[in-house]
Parts: sequence; structure tokens; C-alpha cells
Amino acid sequence: MTGPRLALAAALLCSCTSPVADANSWWSLAMNPIQRPEMYIIGAQPVCSQLPGLSPGQRKLCQLYQEHMVFIGEGARSAIKECQYQFRQRRWNCSTVDNTSVFGRVMKIGSRETAFTYAVSAAGVVNAISRACREGELSSCGCSRAARPKDLPRDWLWGGCGDNVEYGYRFAKEFVDAKEREKNYVRGSEEQARMLMNLQNNEAGRRAVYKLADVACKCHGVSGSCSLKTCWLQLADFRKVGDLLKEKYDSAAAMRISRKGKLELVNNRFNTPTQEDLVYVDPSPDYCLRNETTGSLGTQGRLCNKTSEGMDGCELMCCGRGYDQFKSVQVERCHCKFHWCCYVKCKKCTEIVDQYVFSVREYPISGSILALVLTGILDCNLPKFEFKHQEAGRNLRSEAVSKYAVVAGVDSCDIAQVQ
Repeated sequence: MTGPRLALAAALLCSCTSPVADANSWWSLAMNPIQRPEMYIIGAQPVCSQLPGLSPGQRKLCQLYQEHMVFIGEGARSAIKECQYQFRQRRWNCSTVDNTSVFGRVMKIGSRETAFTYAVSAAGVVNAISRACREGELSSCGCSRAARPKDLPRDWLWGGCGDNVEYGYRFAKEFVDAKEREKNYVRGSEEQARMLMNLQNNEAGRRAVYKLADVACKCHGVSGSCSLKTCWLQLADFRKVGDLLKEKYDSAAAMRISRKGKLELVNNRFNTPTQEDLVYVDPSPDYCLRNETTGSLGTQGRLCNKTSEGMDGCELMCCGRGYDQFKSVQVERCHCKFHWCCYVKCKKCTEIVDQYVFSVREYPISGSILALVLTGILDCNLPKFEFKHQEAGRNLRSEAVSKYAVVAGVDSCDIAQVQ
């Protein structure tokens, strides 16, 4: 980021105030399509005033760097996608809600899950901005200017156009941290603890991208002899960033605020966290049941693995409250053959498999066991399959059937009850 712009950005940020626990978040940029700068209509209202979820400081940074906003949105989307992948087998699975808070009220709790979300979101911005620089999408940055690694062989060239991780890191720090730095909180207060927690986790996310960026090389020479190599700095696949942050989540440190206004370990037997580690200040809520107060969506309707003893197992996922079994049709490509020249042709094979889902307990039930026949999956021409509740004497109402139909992948096909 250029010097004058950084100075102006810092001056703007110092004059802004906004609560840390505001329900709105810049994460909402992932949920709303943003026009590229070249698509703006001359004389139209600036895009920054229309974007939801931005704090005052972030809105002013947006005015300085409007062309960056598209890529901040892309970074937020990749972060949400990665969060949902990493927690796909957990009770809390990073579900989004349809408002500017994105993840709902659960983010107001300074839990491990909140720590991961802040970290992966900051990482997503670094990743997206760094790549946009390399691809020439931003006027304020270009290819990486990283110094040549000392361990690179002498006869290898250091050049090419690398991902500009340095710029991505600096810009992400300015933008993502802006909201946390906009207000001075009472020293030793819960609000200050949450602000420091967010800043720590933002930094851990950015450093994860920086740490995993590595040297990539391309061979040159006659007939691929690789007599010469050109190398550059390249971002790691974002899945590796998510994997690293998930490890940090598992080892996150419980912290509390001291009278001096600094975070300190709750248990001094553990090592002090570094800038690459995640921290949290509140215990995680109970994610088993839906709770409007905490923002927990519960695990109702989630698929589980009957044979697993891990977090994705039915006993843990369903919190010991029972689960239902249904038969699902899965379609896969099979019997693939290569045809000259040059394509591969496959058949579609269907397989009926048993799946398990957390029971729908809130619906009134009576009578004997009924088989629920869900007719047609995907193209509605596949074989029928049955859905049965495990316990005798239970009859699920049609509302429950609809819920299970969604889980099973049925959308427009007919759903019927039969005796």
C-alpha cells in the first residue's frame, strides 16, 4: 500500500467509533454481488454507501479502494466455504443466516468457533487480494516483489509474476482490523477482551496465508530438459490454510482480560499463544438444540455416521437424542471407457444406501410404523426408496417428511405417505 494512502487511511480510522459486537459484519460482502469498478455508472451514488455490514472506518477505506471490494467479497466467500468444509462433521457447521451478520448471534460469543471464523475470514481477504494483484486487477499493486530466497539454487532465476502476499497482508490488516480499532474500551472490560481476541485471531489468519506461501518454479529448455528454472512466490491452496487454522482451533488457548487490559491465559500451565495461534474468551454454547438467545441452530436434520465414534457419529452429532434411518439413492459415474479419439464415456450407476439423520422430535406422532415413499430423486426417474423411523409406534407428519426430503435431496418430486 502506498505511503500517502496508508497515512490517510490511518487518519480516517482513528476518527471512527463503532461497537465491536455489532451484529453487522463486512462478511456480508460475501452474500451480496458487488459490481466491478468499470461497471459503475458515471454520476451514480458511490458503491461504498450501499454496501451493508461495513463499519465507518471500513466504509472510508472502501472509498479509497473501491476496486478492492470485489475481491474482499470473494475472500469472504472462500472463507465461508472453507469454514463449512472444516466443520462439516461438527455440531456447529458454520451455517449462514440471511442477514448482514452472516453467521447470526452465535458470533457474539467469544468462543473457539468464533475465533476460527475471524481467522479464516482474514485469511480469505489476504488470499483474494494477493491473487488479484498478480492478475493485474488492482491499480495499486502488481506482481510480488519478495526477495529471492537464500536457499534457491544459483542457476535458477527468481522472477515471473508471483502472488503479492506482502500487499495482501498489509491491506487485509488495514481493512479487517479497522472495526476493532474504532473505539477505546474500558481497560479490563469484557468489550476490550473481545476486541483483543478478534485482533489476535485476525492476525493468526493472515499469518497462516503468509506462512504457507511457497516457491513455485517452471522448467525451460529443449524438449523439457529443464536446464533452466524460473521461480516465483505462490499462494498455497486455500484448503491448506483451512487445515492449518483447524489445527489451531483444536489447540486454541482460553484467555481472560487482566486489569492492565491485556489478554492472559486462564490456565498458566499452557504455553503463551504466539501471533499464529487462536484464542477465545468464552466457552462454546450448546450446539445440540436450537437456541435463539445464543444463535445455535441445533443439529436437527443433520446427517450422521452410525459407525463413527468421532464428532460426525450419530451419538455425538445427535447429542444422545436418537436418530432416524432412511434409504437414499446415490448416482455415480461408472464403467468408464476411453474412446479414440479422445473422450471418456461413462454410465450412470445407482446405489441405494442407508443414511442416518438426527430425529425430528418436535412433530406430534401417533399410530403404527408408516413407510414414507419419496418418489424420484434428481431427475425423478430413479427407483423409489423408503424412509422409516427407527422406533415403533411413531408416525411422522407430512411437515417432517418435507424436512427429510430436503436432507435426501428431493426438491420438485412428489412426496407421498402410504399405509
